[in-house]
Amino acid sequence: MEIIGVIVAGIIIGLLGKFVAPGDRDNIPLWLTVLCGIGGVLIGYYVAAALGVEATSGIDWIRWIVSIVVAAILVVVAAMVTGRGKASSA
Repeated sequence: MEIIGVIVAGIIIGLLGKFVAPGDRDNIPLWLTVLCGIGGVLIGYYVAAALGVEATSGIDWIRWIVSIVVAAILVVVAAMVTGRGKASSA
């Protein structure tokens, strides 16, 4: 993948990962969400390849779903690490 493609896909996958992540994950900053998305794209690409998903000439739906799941996991981890996983109930 080209670097621009990874960044664009990372933005989209990061936002989708944030959307599907369980709980309230709206407290992490946008830049961290994008980094989680980029990580999700890169890690998801290799995880899908390890699972035997082969590249096709069309859209690799399984590869993108794996990337979204990985990004969601990274969003949850980022929210826990930054201490922003729970909304304050003041």
